[in-house]
Amino acid sequence: MSELDDQIANRRAKREALRALGIEAYPARAGVDAEPSAVHARYGASSAEELEEAGVELRVPGRLRAVRDMGRTRFLDLHDGRAKLQLLVRPARLDERSRAVLDHLDLGDYLVARGRLIRTRAGELSLDTAELGLLAKAVRPLPEKWHGLTDIEIRYRQRYLDLVANPDSRRVFELRSALVRGIRAFLDARGFLEVETPMMQPLPGGATARPFVTHHHALDLELYLRIAPELYLKRLLVGGLHRVYEINRNFRNEGISTQHNPEFTMLEFYQAYSDYLQLMDLVEEMLAGLAHDLLGGAELTCRGETLRLGERPWTRLPMREAVAGALGVPVAEVETAAQLAGWCERLEVERPAALAAGAPLAGQPGAYGHLLMALFEARVEPALIQPTFVLDYPVEVSPLAKPRPDDPRFTERFELYLGGMEVANAFSELNDPDVQAERFREQLRARAAGDDEAHRFDEDYVRALEHGMPPAGGCGIGIDRLTMLFADRPSIRDVILFPLLRPERG
Repeated sequence: MSELDDQIANRRAKREALRALGIEAYPARAGVDAEPSAVHARYGASSAEELEEAGVELRVPGRLRAVRDMGRTRFLDLHDGRAKLQLLVRPARLDERSRAVLDHLDLGDYLVARGRLIRTRAGELSLDTAELGLLAKAVRPLPEKWHGLTDIEIRYRQRYLDLVANPDSRRVFELRSALVRGIRAFLDARGFLEVETPMMQPLPGGATARPFVTHHHALDLELYLRIAPELYLKRLLVGGLHRVYEINRNFRNEGISTQHNPEFTMLEFYQAYSDYLQLMDLVEEMLAGLAHDLLGGAELTCRGETLRLGERPWTRLPMREAVAGALGVPVAEVETAAQLAGWCERLEVERPAALAAGAPLAGQPGAYGHLLMALFEARVEPALIQPTFVLDYPVEVSPLAKPRPDDPRFTERFELYLGGMEVANAFSELNDPDVQAERFREQLRARAAGDDEAHRFDEDYVRALEHGMPPAGGCGIGIDRLTMLFADRPSIRDVILFPLLRPERG
């Protein structure tokens, strides 16, 4: 047997010994008053005299993290993930059941202790323990004797151990929760209604991505896990809900990277009678306010860079100008598909998936927009560290966005970049049903040519637009990426509690 097997066997033997004494290792009732962090919050400033006078008696639960045997007295540390409370235990003063629990303890066990709050001679807030009970026996030891869990694969795969061993991980997920609460409060205060739309859809839409497919047996119907809620949220605009938002999961059957997980959380919100210019101001206000409220200032530190969210307005950069600037040429030299194809070939930029292999780049339908996007992603995106709105995306890569009135090759769309990463995507919503139908037909042609991420034709959505949708702006913000920035974490898997991983081998 290995050392680990020996430890597990020993812990199981202790559990059975307790059961033989009539002590349940996993009782149904806990009967507690306050966890260690709550005890410190209420009594942390109380002096020894004040505690003595008050005579505070509590039942405190927690996970056992340390034992110090001083002979007639033992000191036990109970933790709740935020704080520890020291138990002062004199075995001779305990009843028989409590002594049995004490004698069969292991690090990692969940306990409940009853006693009076005191301060030791060293000044530490402690519980002078009169009774000790077992709440859950840990038959498998925790990692590395509480010195931290450093194996990154185990941290992702066994997040429960990571949360126990690494306080920083817990803080990341507390920050994530606070971000979501802050977003809700911001939108609720401005009259937005939180809604829920289908997670399983008969047609995937709202983004260009490969969906996950499932089958509903009762209806004999092929369904798709949603890639975005957009088309349903805009149906609500048609129905008269003029300010709506949803925070929920999307699913995209694509690669995994430090910025991509197939299951991720998005905020999407839509506001009637607005456009992408107004949404830029709203997003600035929201994110700068969240930074101030949660981090105490309008700056983020991310991978060694200081992101200055408080310097407003943030940069507005049209995509053509961004690409031309990165190439060191005038905008006039990125005006045609042939020019862009030449740059892509010289710089060995990967061919866009939407353009057929084996055919000349410049001569294909939609080539200009896809080539401009490819150059942007390769040469511009990684350098966008400070808050930057990239504007006016080509129509070929923006099938749901309203065209610019002055140049219909481009759309009223922006993406927000922070720390070299796209965080938000927004546009003035296309509400002309005939133009939308033609955009869908163009997507079908792209799909027939081999682009399996192109949109399907959603006839019901076009029908909804035919009833009239008010002009509106819509925006999506990735909660996972936003958390990466606010928590200064390099990988999306650091901010998702249970990221998708390959199955364990063996």
